[in-house]
Amino acid sequence: MTTISLRPADPDRDFGELADLFTQEQNEPTTEPGLKADYEEHRPRIFRLAVAEDERGELLGFNWATRSRFADRPAYCYLIVKPAQRGRGIGGLLYDDLEQAARRAQVRQLEAGVRDDCPAGRAFADRRGFIERSHSIGMTLDLRAFDDRPYDAIIARLEAEGFLFTSLAALGNTEQAQRQLYALNEMTSMETPGSEGVRSWLSFEDFQQQVCGADWYKPAGQMVVIDTATGIWAGMSAITRFEGADCAYNLHTGVDRRYRGRKLAQAVKVMALRYARAALDVATVCTNHNALNLPMIAIDRKLGYVQTTGLFSLEKSLEAAYPPAVDRAVAG
Repeated sequence: MTTISLRPADPDRDFGELADLFTQEQNEPTTEPGLKADYEEHRPRIFRLAVAEDERGELLGFNWATRSRFADRPAYCYLIVKPAQRGRGIGGLLYDDLEQAARRAQVRQLEAGVRDDCPAGRAFADRRGFIERSHSIGMTLDLRAFDDRPYDAIIARLEAEGFLFTSLAALGNTEQAQRQLYALNEMTSMETPGSEGVRSWLSFEDFQQQVCGADWYKPAGQMVVIDTATGIWAGMSAITRFEGADCAYNLHTGVDRRYRGRKLAQAVKVMALRYARAALDVATVCTNHNALNLPMIAIDRKLGYVQTTGLFSLEKSLEAAYPPAVDRAVAG
């Protein structure tokens, strides 16, 4: 008979295996150093991080829960059990532990992501009272097969109309340029179908720290379009390659509402893809879209992207009374 118990995670002992599980089970390319850096950055807001192990000390799964930087938003949680260890009650043990920790921390809502190709994971969350908030679909482009020549005429036409295609690197990555990027990124993100007008950052200073100060931030991959007649930043498309990833990632593409319908989104995204092919040493580009963002999904399909694994965003209210304590060990 095997005894399964929980203990606090130890970054030096456990984060190598946790990084592997994030990469395999969440479609999130993760390295041990990157996970440790993320842990240190968010440590003040992490209220539970525990691993399940057997009597031999083998790590079987883990939970991880972090308060949002926004006071009015749910805490985000992960719960992953090694595939070979599922069906033994380990997930239930980890979830009960996580929910109790959330209640002790006076967290009122939990948010979790479940891959849309994992019906067992979705059923696990459904049984515990989570409801679907949104669906993010994955899309992937084969850069080797991507033919960007048909877009030359569109880009030339827009340039003739007075639009400048450039990047934050070409603009010197100055604070002024970063402020313009922040304003455009925040506005277009809030207007994305399915976003419900939710802000992405607390302030410009938050954006500067979380984005411009991140190790994945590449000024040359922050492509923008400027209306030279007015100085208005009309569109953007940001792309990068995360550490440990074998593909580039489209972070965000957006166009000021005053300039929509002129194919600016297609043009600036093509510029970002050209940068990825020339500078990021990748064969594929990945991205995610809210399933309600039909205009951007249509553009990506036109460019040649194909749909891949996505993620359900699920939420649960914890307004009910505090549940009884559970035993921290089970036999299996």
